[in-house]
Amino acid sequence: MSRRYTSSTQAIPPVGDMPNHVAIIMDGNGRWAKKRFLPRIAGHQRGVETVRAMVKACISRGINYLTLFAFSSENWRRPVDEVSFLLSLFVRMLQSEIGKLDANGVRLKVVGDLSAFEPRLVALIREGEARTANNSALTLTICANYGGRWDILQATNHLALAHPEKAGTYGEADFAPHLAMAYAPEPDLFIRTGGEQRISNFLLWQLAYSEFYFTDGLWPDFDELALDSAIDSYRRRERRFGRTSEQLGMSAQATSGTVKTDDA
Repeated sequence: MSRRYTSSTQAIPPVGDMPNHVAIIMDGNGRWAKKRFLPRIAGHQRGVETVRAMVKACISRGINYLTLFAFSSENWRRPVDEVSFLLSLFVRMLQSEIGKLDANGVRLKVVGDLSAFEPRLVALIREGEARTANNSALTLTICANYGGRWDILQATNHLALAHPEKAGTYGEADFAPHLAMAYAPEPDLFIRTGGEQRISNFLLWQLAYSEFYFTDGLWPDFDELALDSAIDSYRRRERRFGRTSEQLGMSAQATSGTVKTDDA
């Protein structure tokens, strides 16, 4: 579980028919509620049900990592009542879902600047992470009070403190282990629901070579069929990582053992 992954700008990662790591911005909860003349909190409550469904769907499809953008560092700008509800919902989720996650072999990780949260919430997070630490069916990462710029800055500060003698010569191999998600491979597939087409300060470093999929569907309506549509789109992409299409063809032939040599 302590494995460190090489970035896609340093080495070509394995590419499969099914994404190994899916990252999602769960957008549209408030609009889903508004369309039904419900308070915004009703959309967030319904969104939790979608999270449960996605965890099950990822496990059944052999996806090993699911990362969800639950609360960004910019979400503090929302109305106070909504922020308070989101944090209390997070507490209730941890209290009610950890046992289920553990029973289904899910490892929970929560990344972000947790210093802004109340001690009770932080304690629940740490307890959940410890309880599920040895599970391997799926790694579920919840990004809470997370921002991509925060991640890069905190990693830089940690690296500078750990190795001041190397200042001015840092490389990716030095930097990457200090990122909040150093335990996970970079996302193969990034999904954003709700119709917006931006990454909103999410995984700025890690999404360098991810495939992007945007859908107008709102998060509470995102189901297994919607996930499969995203995966189908992913399968149609040509993941070159800087190479040409011709090189990809040669690589595929070599893998299948069909490359002709001069002696053939």
